[in-house]
Amino acid sequence: MSFLRIVVLFLLLLLWGCASYYEKSRELQRYVVSGDFLSAEKLLDSDKKGETGVNRVLYFFNRGVVAFMNGEYEKSNYYFTKADHYIEDYRWSIGSEALSLISNPMVKPYRPEDFEGVMIHYYMALNYIYLNRYEDALVECRRINIQLERMNTRYKNGKNKYDKDAFAHVLMGLIYENSGDYNNAFIAYRNAYEVYESEYAQLFGIRAPLQLKKDLIRMARAMGFEQDQKFYEQKFNMTVEEDDPEKGSLVFFWMNGFGPVKAQWTITFYNAGYRNGYVTFVNNELGLSFPIYVGDRSKNEKKAIADLSVVRVAFPKYVERKRVFYSAELIAEGKVYPFELAEDINKIAFQCLHDRMMREIASGIARLITKKAMEELARKQDETLGAIVGFINAATENADTRNWQTLPYSISYTRVPLSEGIHHVQLRAHGPQANSTTPFEFKIEKGKITFFAFHQLATKDISY
Repeated sequence: MSFLRIVVLFLLLLLWGCASYYEKSRELQRYVVSGDFLSAEKLLDSDKKGETGVNRVLYFFNRGVVAFMNGEYEKSNYYFTKADHYIEDYRWSIGSEALSLISNPMVKPYRPEDFEGVMIHYYMALNYIYLNRYEDALVECRRINIQLERMNTRYKNGKNKYDKDAFAHVLMGLIYENSGDYNNAFIAYRNAYEVYESEYAQLFGIRAPLQLKKDLIRMARAMGFEQDQKFYEQKFNMTVEEDDPEKGSLVFFWMNGFGPVKAQWTITFYNAGYRNGYVTFVNNELGLSFPIYVGDRSKNEKKAIADLSVVRVAFPKYVERKRVFYSAELIAEGKVYPFELAEDINKIAFQCLHDRMMREIASGIARLITKKAMEELARKQDETLGAIVGFINAATENADTRNWQTLPYSISYTRVPLSEGIHHVQLRAHGPQANSTTPFEFKIEKGKITFFAFHQLATKDISY
């Protein structure tokens, strides 16, 4: 009877472990999507294991976003700093690694996707801007590309194709310009343009925004770089009016919808044969082939592995959360200023996970064939024991479906020149089945940039 209870308990825990992280965190998602950030904060406050559990970095992510949305910018940066320190100090836990081999990888501390680690610095830069700490905001912008470069140096094979962030350079240029450092603003805008026209155009289908081209020409003129100014005017086939010293400008960041969530999929590999100590597993449909070295294993293990015909590897996949709104513009002083896409977080997420899969799938196959070899060896000793090991292997082959789910789908921006004083503007968002108008009030100072970020929370639920 006690053995039966253990089996039932194991199955209940297993079923809970197989539920996706999105399904487990629906209550928090419901509060966030509805804009009820006070309730979201209370829910996070009630999580007694939040700061110490295996999901602690996701807890810090969510606390940082919720504090940001509540206008608590110091508090937001406190949590993002804790998340950043956790990522920097991340160490594999031997105990959780061993446990994950016989249960579920979600028992391990969550290791963020690379792009999640750099998005911390976007939020921290915004927080510092709101706190009028522009030098600190610049540090966070620089850290985005520094961290991307550092992450990529860790990978011998299958490096991330997303290794530079164009939008970080845009934000850096805007901050430099606001502080009167036009030389560094010009350099930042030029760097942004180059990344957009190379990596971003190829990977994400995003070209340099028109506003960025205008700002690049403006800064060249402000620095007296006549050759650069003429070069970009000819390249972009445009001229830009002189700045009005009596005006300031509003730079508005439109954070639209929510990024993807993770689900699970299974990739089937077929044994293509054993040769020179290697057994090769292939998936012809995906064009994948992975030779796994087993020559250092025991004779019985090698035979058990060589006899395998099929292995199925569980791996996370992203599921897009469809946007409600696809375009937007600001209405100010009777003029229309459309938003331009600057950062497609949804596409970046898919690209980063694909790159990681190419790096890690071989180790996943190696782990699986080890479990299968154990199953065959157990079966030869005792048929019942082999069946139990086989059941556990099949039932526990699950992917880690955790991810940062309060990130926006995308970030767009527009820049509006305005005279000094109080201005009322409207954000109009458009979608196939809905439109939205949101009013705002801003105080503009001449010669200065007023920054503002707005998260449009409307999103569609996922369907697996």
